[in-house]
Amino acid sequence: MPTTLPDLKDWTFTVDFEGIAWAVFDREGESMNSLGRRPTEELDRIVKAVEDAKAGEIKGLVLMSGKESSFVAGADIREFEGFDTEEKIKEVVKETLALLDRIERLPVPVVAAIHGYCLGGGLELVLACDWRIADREEGTRLGFPEVKLGIFPGLHGTVRSLAAAGPLDAMTAMLTGKMLRPGAARAMGFVDQLVPTRHNLRWAARKAVLQKRRSKGASWWKKLMLRQPARGLLAKQMRAKTAAKVREEHYPAPFRLIDLFERYGDDPVRMKRAETEMFAPLMASETSRNLRRVFALSEMLKDSAPKDGFKPRKVHVIGAGTMGADIAAWCVVSGMQASLQDLDEAQIGKALKRAKGLFKKRLRGKTAIDSAVARLIADPEGKHIKHADVIIEAIVEKLDVKQTLFAELEKKAKAGAVLATNTSSLRLEDIAKPLADPGRLVGLHFFNPVAQLPLVEVVRGEGTREEEVDKACAFVTAINKLPLITKSCPGFLVNRVLAPYMMEAVRLYQDGQPREKIDQAALKFGMPMGPMELMDMVGLDICNKVGEELDISPSSAGKTDNVLATLVKQGKLGKKTGEGFYVWVDGKPKREEAEYSAAELQRLGRELIKPLLDEADRALADGVVESADHVDAGVIFGTGFAPFRGGPLHYRRSEAANTSDKEAA
Repeated sequence: MPTTLPDLKDWTFTVDFEGIAWAVFDREGESMNSLGRRPTEELDRIVKAVEDAKAGEIKGLVLMSGKESSFVAGADIREFEGFDTEEKIKEVVKETLALLDRIERLPVPVVAAIHGYCLGGGLELVLACDWRIADREEGTRLGFPEVKLGIFPGLHGTVRSLAAAGPLDAMTAMLTGKMLRPGAARAMGFVDQLVPTRHNLRWAARKAVLQKRRSKGASWWKKLMLRQPARGLLAKQMRAKTAAKVREEHYPAPFRLIDLFERYGDDPVRMKRAETEMFAPLMASETSRNLRRVFALSEMLKDSAPKDGFKPRKVHVIGAGTMGADIAAWCVVSGMQASLQDLDEAQIGKALKRAKGLFKKRLRGKTAIDSAVARLIADPEGKHIKHADVIIEAIVEKLDVKQTLFAELEKKAKAGAVLATNTSSLRLEDIAKPLADPGRLVGLHFFNPVAQLPLVEVVRGEGTREEEVDKACAFVTAINKLPLITKSCPGFLVNRVLAPYMMEAVRLYQDGQPREKIDQAALKFGMPMGPMELMDMVGLDICNKVGEELDISPSSAGKTDNVLATLVKQGKLGKKTGEGFYVWVDGKPKREEAEYSAAELQRLGRELIKPLLDEADRALADGVVESADHVDAGVIFGTGFAPFRGGPLHYRRSEAANTSDKEAA
């Protein structure tokens, strides 16, 4: 038989002198491997070559990646848009299912040697293999992120994951969409063997083939939970936990997955058939289309940063308040060194103590935590300014104080270092006036809590050089955040769009709507938190100040009975003082028990959200960001705006189109 296959673009296939077939996936023209039509067709040719080999010619097949950072990062989401009907989806899925079944039935051992991301369809592919080896490198991750796209594994991954890991671990992985470290994947049963680095994979795969290793699958006691009544009890618990996090009306995929497991979990044949029948309508749904859009928007923002050039390693943050401290701590979690400066050394001490709590949550093992603690440096005198690649100011919002500080920083900072302000209300042009080189100043506007919100607004002043904007974007992606380039203007994008929504909630409350009803209406619409609770979390003093700066607070509108300003004067600032719109007990708002009709909440939710949509339109017209997609991306990732709706402008267009269709009908 031939020892290679000609004309492959995305794979290479060779058979070595020992009879081991090596299939290396290195998708042409792409930085990451993903399963699209052509890679799947080429894998089909590879499998056929192994099937057609005479007995003894091939002793085993090894699947590997030629990429630096991905084994298979999932299906090619760009091709999803062509699958717009359930029939098309079933037809495409049917072809790939047949291929995975053939891999599973090959008479020789099939070994997956995993380095980098092995996600979604990639994990479904390796679960069809006989033996799975992964390296322990930091960049290697496995998981099923499909629920984040409004679907669940549709290449018989539901069945194979149950067989490999048992119901508890397999369903948890599919329902949460979390990326697993290699050790966790090995403990669950998704991986059979671990090696230290990618360089050990080829030798380990060779031994696995020659020793004819095959995975044993989940233990017998794990498989017992597939039977009734255990399966029904598990499904009930899963449904309750899922419902506590998301609404079924907004995100049906995890609930359909639980239904699938509950009905067919002990019958692989029926479960495979049912998986496709339940997968297709989810894939064709508006929810999935919108969530795929959100994924594409995140990739769009990542592409704002140049891939080559500026590589920041050291950050200096001035201001050890909540925001500055959290920015510094997050930079350290992301692998950088951060020095923290403040006039109050006690404040720096509090910041370091708080940061250690974040390190314990985000990092694994004493060595990693100790290393992070060592990289966060107390620097009250600013001695590390001259070494920093990025300098971020996060001090009091007073123009003269910031101007004085940046005039000093300009003299001390090294050439090429980014000078950035975290201001949320002052114009960059005003802050930059005293600088000898005002084009050097850029805004880096983080959102609280820094560790949770993925967006950072990169603010371009009228004179800011494009080179500085590029470097700021590179820094944002280096700390695993999404950069959104905005114009320097009051509120930038996110605060400008969010503030009218919050002030509308204040107006409704002042006009007699119960706070619980307002919050329930927002949740019914799909917001992650009600506006009354959100304002209490942010701080009513901050909300009132933002409203006044944007000239949209109740006091700006001439209301003398301004409930927001009254609460601020009374010192009732929300969660941080124990009382605001709500009374806070043990860190949670105390609510009045009340139920409202779905129709009422839907109507109120639309009324509540309208000012946000209007302001998003105005921000686009004013050129605050580049495009409507950038508006949608900023509002989703900066405020949590209902992702399943695809963004405020996309939602408004969709609603208008649906109305037109109904009228035409």
